[in-house]
Amino acid sequence: MESAEQFFDFAAEVGLTKHIGSVEATKELAGLCHIGPGSYVLDVGCGAGVTPAFLAKQYGCRVVGVDILQAMVDKSRERAAREGVGDQVEFRVADAQDLPFEDALFDAVITESVTALPEDKQKAVREYARVTKPGGYVGLNESTWLKVPPPPEMIEWVSQDVGATAEPLTSAEWTGLLENAGLSDIVARVSTVDVRNETRGIFQRYGCAGMLGIWRRTLGLYLRNPAYRRFVKQVRQQGMVPKNLGAYFGYGLFVGQKPVRE
Repeated sequence: MESAEQFFDFAAEVGLTKHIGSVEATKELAGLCHIGPGSYVLDVGCGAGVTPAFLAKQYGCRVVGVDILQAMVDKSRERAAREGVGDQVEFRVADAQDLPFEDALFDAVITESVTALPEDKQKAVREYARVTKPGGYVGLNESTWLKVPPPPEMIEWVSQDVGATAEPLTSAEWTGLLENAGLSDIVARVSTVDVRNETRGIFQRYGCAGMLGIWRRTLGLYLRNPAYRRFVKQVRQQGMVPKNLGAYFGYGLFVGQKPVRE
């Protein structure tokens, strides 16, 4: 398999990021985190900027998006300008495990298919909690094992579909990360994955024009980049979606509130 860095470099170049549950999961996560007009939100691992732009337009909030790749930050800024929310959102390069923000700054911190990637997930979640205001919320939408241990072919498929370094956890493990970060009133909602719904969700998020642009950039990348052709070949060799996917793999929304200290 190509390196994790190449995996996300490819995604940045074509301008595509995705998370399980698509826009419906984003809406549910926003509701659980009480995002609304006047909220100041941090989206960790914003990818191509789809969620920050959506939140700004849908809820009238201010959003900061961070991503570890400069190319993703550049795509995000382009999207925000194109969608007319450049005055509500800003973007910068940052690592989830070392956020460049002061304590107690944001009303809500969210991640979507991001916290499964860092080596030290607990450190990342502690960072989310640190920069959240007392009374604010930390919300995760993350890949989740429904049954363990998963078979090797399931782990291999998840690696190529979710991210080369992705490490899904169980619901109890995700909840434990929030609790260990000092968050309370934990909410956990776990769902199975329907691959057809996930495909429709990608179209819903990007629209026909957006998908045409992604396909055009993907074709160009395939034609000029041997490393990307090798990556596509490896993905094809891994085969179709495992038949027992729904028994083992899903996603969860995990939200905790930062206590108000008297």
